[in-house]
Amino acid sequence: MTRFLHLLGRSAAAHPWRTFAAWLLVAVVAVTTAGAFGGTPQDNFNIDGAPAQAGVEQLRESFPASGVAGSSAQAVVHHPGGDEVTEAALADLSSSLAGIDHVTSVSPPRFSDDRDTAVLSVVLDVPVTHPDLFAGAGLASLEEAVADVAAVDDAGLQVELGGELANTAAAEIQGTGELIGVVVALVLMTLVLGTIVAAGLPLLVAIVGLAVSAMGVTLLAAVTDVSTTAPTVAIMVGLGVGIDYALLLVTRHQEFLRAGVPVVEAAGRTTATAGRSVVFASAIVLVSLMGLPLAGLPIYSSFGFATGIAVVSVASAALTLVPAASGLLGRRMLPRRERLGLPPRRERPAREPLTARWAATVARRPVAWTLLAVTLLVALAAPTLAMRTWPRDVANNPAESTTRQAYDIIAAEFGAGANAPLTVVVDREAVGDAGVEGVAAQLRDTDGIVAVGAPVVSPGGEVAVLEAQPAYAPSDERVPELLERVRAGLDDVEVTGNTALMSDISVLLSERMWLVVGFVVLVSMLLLAAMFRSVLVPLKAAALNMLSIGAAYGVVVAMFQWGWGTDLLGLDHAMPVSSWLPILMFAILFGLSMDYEVFLLSRIREDWLATGDAAGSVVRGVAGTGRVISTAAAVMVAVFLGFATEIDLVVRQLGLGMAVAVLLDATVVRLVLVPSTMTMMGRWNWWLPAWLDRLLPTIEAEVATDPWADGEDEDQRRPAAAAPTARA
Repeated sequence: MTRFLHLLGRSAAAHPWRTFAAWLLVAVVAVTTAGAFGGTPQDNFNIDGAPAQAGVEQLRESFPASGVAGSSAQAVVHHPGGDEVTEAALADLSSSLAGIDHVTSVSPPRFSDDRDTAVLSVVLDVPVTHPDLFAGAGLASLEEAVADVAAVDDAGLQVELGGELANTAAAEIQGTGELIGVVVALVLMTLVLGTIVAAGLPLLVAIVGLAVSAMGVTLLAAVTDVSTTAPTVAIMVGLGVGIDYALLLVTRHQEFLRAGVPVVEAAGRTTATAGRSVVFASAIVLVSLMGLPLAGLPIYSSFGFATGIAVVSVASAALTLVPAASGLLGRRMLPRRERLGLPPRRERPAREPLTARWAATVARRPVAWTLLAVTLLVALAAPTLAMRTWPRDVANNPAESTTRQAYDIIAAEFGAGANAPLTVVVDREAVGDAGVEGVAAQLRDTDGIVAVGAPVVSPGGEVAVLEAQPAYAPSDERVPELLERVRAGLDDVEVTGNTALMSDISVLLSERMWLVVGFVVLVSMLLLAAMFRSVLVPLKAAALNMLSIGAAYGVVVAMFQWGWGTDLLGLDHAMPVSSWLPILMFAILFGLSMDYEVFLLSRIREDWLATGDAAGSVVRGVAGTGRVISTAAAVMVAVFLGFATEIDLVVRQLGLGMAVAVLLDATVVRLVLVPSTMTMMGRWNWWLPAWLDRLLPTIEAEVATDPWADGEDEDQRRPAAAAPTARA
């Protein structure tokens, strides 16, 4: 692989315009193909094995025109002054809503007890992902229908929109925070690299890779269901790793230029050394993402595939566009004073870099530093034990949004549980009408149920549907227990609806969490063992990554669930952690953390093979990578925090959690725990049983020698200092 990467880097640098033309051709083909054959993202909540799914299937079979296969919306009409809502205004509004394309029915109004509020339910025959409804078009149609009703304005009525259609449109990405994060990242890279030209290159490369990957995700949506949130997560991860990969290459290229290597050769050596780390780091990220389908939900498979497409695209862009741009720019990749051979503006005393002095300080007292760092991470992770999850709840939308106001009005006028009805599907053919009435009576006697609607019989008479209103809001911690009691006490009945489905998803994900964790950790450890010929290094890496991810979980719980960060995050109340977060965040973060592990351990092992100095190689490895890892982490934190400002709760929690995890990983883990633990283990870091050494394939993550220069085989080129590994 080294020879191939060296040739790739040299060719791209020697012929940059060919490389740019190739990427332009790829982009044109991707855009054309996506435009012709691409699909539209849509959330697939058909969950095999979920108890609520059985009820959904019964409703689809028995009520084919009910909108179960389509979508729905609500118009909540309220008089702020407390006066009764007039029938005339409601009739005009109902007529206007019925005139919207794809609307099949508008229900009679449901009035509150004081009649100052009425709810109209709208059923559409197409899903929210239909082109006529997608990207806010459906919500705009509803808003136009409301605005056209003069009687509403004349009566001084407040009309808010809720339901599936409005909630989907309300989750659109804003982008302001992300733009600020990118600007901050550009400033950081400029300060570190010393030139805006070199600093802008990683950002430009990441954007090109993301643009092509977006077309790939669109094509993916044509052949399978892709979650509406998956493209955003793919952009978040792709932007972060794309900048990191390109930054690693640019930094290494600058090192070769400063060493006097010609521009084209420097690009080849950069791609052959740092490029190998990029290849294997991205491979570990992909392995982690491939653990997501084990969660058993289609939505997770789409997260994994979409993000994987983004990672492959930005890694490919980094490996080709960075050397191409480096060849075109020549020595302009260096700061101006260095190009002109001018002395620094300020003469600084010659001394070791700060990271080298820090690593030496940690190495002198490794036990104390290990205990201190582990104590900090465990303390941050402690709130994780109290984590409570729920997939999504409109109550967590911004207070000024129409969906949140509709939710609040319904809760105030009809009770908190009016936003969380349970749909009870009774097998009427099995129990008869008397059995249906018995189920209704049993529901009324159930603690936690405050109202039960009249049964609605299917056109064919197969089933009867009852709507039971709980006493609790959808994400209340008592809802799962209530749902379990209702199901346990009823025969020939399926309990479904949005609340039941969300509860089932939460339970299913908590059960599948450890399957995903086990797969990701095991495969990542095997890859690390093959790369670094060690048993203890992969074990140590997995343990430290678990600690940093656990600490990030704890911070998310404290900030969102406990409400410690509500003011800082612009929230008006505490809320549970999204059920989508734990598995998704673990898979992504484990891969990203292994990126830094590969970058750092590559340098440490490189020095160990050259010198045989176990302790010194740790210090020199940390010193050699500390600056680039710290910069890359700072860039990624800035990008992720930008996404933490979004409206969508999953994106917001994921952005904050990943920013915290990367910050802890690049500081507490890479600068404290890695040098302290590896110093304590000494030569045992590189111990590998002979039988395992024979079984594992040989993968070199990065090489610092010149393997492309003399035609020798890689195995023949290993330094003699590697011998202690085998003897150990």
